Amino acid sequence: MAQIRKMDCQVVIKSSAGKFYDAFRTKTRFLPKMSNGLIVDVKLLEGDWNNVVSVRLWSYVFEGKSQMVKDIFEEAEEENKRMVFKLVDGDFLHFYDRWRNILSIAPIGEGSLVKWTMEFEKRNEDIPDPVAASMIALTKNIDAYLLNA
Repeated sequence: MAQIRKMDCQVVIKSSAGKFYDAFRTKTRFLPKMSNGLIVDVKLLEGDWNNVVSVRLWSYVFEGKSQMVKDIFEEAEEENKRMVFKLVDGDFLHFYDRWRNILSIAPIGEGSLVKWTMEFEKRNEDIPDPVAASMIALTKNIDAYLLNA
């Protein structure tokens, strides 16, 4: 059985923790506009936009190629500004048997610290470790949008 691995990336942003959390928690359908082209589209397949257990289909660009992934919004902790998303289908899962994104936002000074934790299980050891650059770029693009909104 393959090992579940973790990778973290952290980004300091200027937006408040509440505003950034809210972008993912209650304004998911607007993330394509906020992402400056990294997310092309998001569709609600099951549930409600704001409810845990909703299923969404994301279209995005990765390394210049159009990709799709389906996720389940697994958890939300309002007080801790934490959310968990489990990938269940799509291009990404050709390389990984399991993948979860954990998003945590904490206030620091006048801004926030955004932490993405990726938990994954590779299909085989030949698959390279994921790169956090796209999560960092997404975080910065959404922060820039929120600051100008």
